[in-house]
Amino acid sequence: MPAIPIIMPQLGESIAEAAIINFLVQPGDRVEAGQDLIEVETNKASMTVTAPCGGSIKNFSAQLNESYVVGSVLGEIETSKEEAERFGVDVAPPPKNSDTEQLSRASVSGGSAVQPTVRGLPVPANATGASYISPRLKARMHELGLSAADLAGIAGSGAAGRVTVEDFEKFMLNLEQQKLTKASSMRVAVADAMRRSWTRPIATVGLPVVIDALLAHRKTCDPKPGPALYALRALAVALAENSAVAGRLVGMNIVHPSSIDVGFAVEADDGVLVPVLRGTDKKPLKELTVRYNELVELARQRKLPADATGGSVATVTNFGTFGLIWATPIPLPEQTLVLGLGAGRKMPHWDEVKGQFVPVMEAYLTLSFDHRVLDGGAAGRLLQRIAELMKQPEKL
Repeated sequence: MPAIPIIMPQLGESIAEAAIINFLVQPGDRVEAGQDLIEVETNKASMTVTAPCGGSIKNFSAQLNESYVVGSVLGEIETSKEEAERFGVDVAPPPKNSDTEQLSRASVSGGSAVQPTVRGLPVPANATGASYISPRLKARMHELGLSAADLAGIAGSGAAGRVTVEDFEKFMLNLEQQKLTKASSMRVAVADAMRRSWTRPIATVGLPVVIDALLAHRKTCDPKPGPALYALRALAVALAENSAVAGRLVGMNIVHPSSIDVGFAVEADDGVLVPVLRGTDKKPLKELTVRYNELVELARQRKLPADATGGSVATVTNFGTFGLIWATPIPLPEQTLVLGLGAGRKMPHWDEVKGQFVPVMEAYLTLSFDHRVLDGGAAGRLLQRIAELMKQPEKL
């Protein structure tokens, strides 16, 4: 009879593994599809793993009180061929007599017989990635300039699913047969920054802001500040009122910024540069505009001066220039915050005085933040304050 794997499911958006605390059925028991089979415990709650189909429990490969990552095979259910096909499992035909000895040798030598494969998984169920990297493999990866993130989709053949040097060399050989283009130094630098940023818990909140007053004020200015500069100045004023929200968590301390220096994202060749405006809370919008425009041009030429790079407490990015209304940008590794501005759109807005809907220009603001430093409430209050300031552009 074909066997269907019992796989550790994704038990929550942020849950990567769970520990086995109880088996609710035993090998040989008949079960129905959806029946609770295994009780597991995460760092948040106790949950259950259910039967993917009806049949009888063939075995449990998982051990009590052991933790298993999402996608791990915990056991098998023997079922009918029809049920297996409905579940989407390739059922291998029984081996011929001449093949039996070969299969036996494979099991004795540490190999494995053909197992059913579930269709549709984005990566193999046992592809846990390089959770442990041996010194030999580390040296080989260092030689090629690779990181553990590059091996995330490899199904390891070593003990406990570890990625071996042989797995790695097979992976590299397969890559050589694909179309490859050289990544620019800019792209590699951005990739490394994002990898380091993502080691922290990042969350995003957002809200719409009416920008009619901002656009009207912009028409009266010479030179005209861009919408992102209004957002940048509003962020600076809000951070000056409470600098703790822009602090960095280092050990057991929140390190407050000594100066409200804010960066802004500028698209350059195959990447993004972040020029920095210094002391933005102490300089009015008019004074910032000329310097902002200068830095945009220098960034596009990749000629930023040393005093306009690094050391910023937050970044502003105007993803609305690409027609996007919503995005979840990631803060730089040395920052806690990144403020995003979406594309403006005509939207209906209820006017209490007129008692009717009127058209307004509206854009979304998003705030992505290090969740270790800010909670949703603090991030929401900061974003509300930024929106309030943007509605009063004459005060910026």
